[in-house]
Amino acid sequence: MHTPVRIAHGHGHGHGHVRRAAVIALAAALTAAGCGTSSGPGDSRPTGTGSAATDGKGSASKPSAHALTWEFAHIADFNGELTDIGVLAEDDIWAVGMENTGTPNAQLLHYDGTTWTREPLPEALGPTDYPPVFEEVGDETLWLRPHKYQTGAAPTRWAQWDGTRWSAVPNPPPDGSGELEATAPDDIWTLSGEQTAQHWDGTRWTATRLPYDPSDLAVAGPDDVWAVGGRSTGPGTELGYGESYSQPASMHWDGTSWKAVDTPQARFEEPIPPEPSAGLTRVFVLDSGEVRAYGRNSFNHGEVEPEPADQDILLRWDGTKWVDQEPAPDQCATRLPVAQEAGGLFLDGNWYLTGDDRCVKIKRHRLPLSTGARKESNQMLWLREIHRVPGTDEWWGAGHVQVNQSGDPFSAPVVVRLVRGG
Repeated sequence: MHTPVRIAHGHGHGHGHVRRAAVIALAAALTAAGCGTSSGPGDSRPTGTGSAATDGKGSASKPSAHALTWEFAHIADFNGELTDIGVLAEDDIWAVGMENTGTPNAQLLHYDGTTWTREPLPEALGPTDYPPVFEEVGDETLWLRPHKYQTGAAPTRWAQWDGTRWSAVPNPPPDGSGELEATAPDDIWTLSGEQTAQHWDGTRWTATRLPYDPSDLAVAGPDDVWAVGGRSTGPGTELGYGESYSQPASMHWDGTSWKAVDTPQARFEEPIPPEPSAGLTRVFVLDSGEVRAYGRNSFNHGEVEPEPADQDILLRWDGTKWVDQEPAPDQCATRLPVAQEAGGLFLDGNWYLTGDDRCVKIKRHRLPLSTGARKESNQMLWLREIHRVPGTDEWWGAGHVQVNQSGDPFSAPVVVRLVRGG
């Protein structure tokens, strides 16, 4: 049986860990036969659970124990998208995004349990145009940091929300714009610059050097931290004639130093396509403590015919070495996990892998006509982040619905809430 992954790049909780959940391309087409909703733009109330899902023929489908639906909790009244969400409680939810005005125009929204309101960005954050990013540091504190593409803003100016007010983070990560994972307010890891990780012990930040360039990290336990990425030197990287083939790399922190860990090489069969490159982009820790890594073996497409298919890299650590993962069933086989709960695993593309190994598509609603979306429009839901309300099984997400229709396409920023069994 496929073992569910604890989290994917954040917003899940396991072994006391708290981290961001970068939801990767949670996109799903909304056809004209999809579910409807009564929530209009700017509606401050979460959508109720009474709307029946349809089978595409207008009749209500039979409820299933595994049925899951993203319902609109809020549709913002501007053209743009939401890029992140932070949740401290059912009555304390934040979302951040961008209004499409031709120039960067960050927007901050807050839900107090009754109403969604647009709020000014915290003064402690300093000037910023691009949407800032939330980081959960424990269940009672939310950090807000500048976007990594922001120019002209001091990288050390971070703001924090304690449930009552925004203030400056006293000791933000120095030059910290990479992935961050916090197991507790006094145990935080973040990637910072090339081959560098920073650790906060409650008193100070300490920089450590990694053997290779990292793309992601995960904390498996005390003095047990993993990072993955790629390497451009060593076995398998030389192709001859001055060409190279980057290879997957993994690294482990044992409480004293980062050490390179032997990682399986990736290689296309001859003839090797142009400019091949392989690497790992994600690392996760299962509830069981097992570590899993995900990556891709690809190349520069469009230069040869016929082209080989890109190759997914799915590895797990068996305690002594990396071995291939047992793939999940059906459409869930190669999808990246984005968050986990006790009953299953959320995957990209709005799929869900249950604890008994069922691959389930998460349903979604169409925008109401009051938003300007026409009945015949093609709609696609893109979720950028999902997060669980601490101490509950309730999940919220933020993103946008892209509406493609003749003469009047637009993007509706949305907050969604997961409804079960509908």
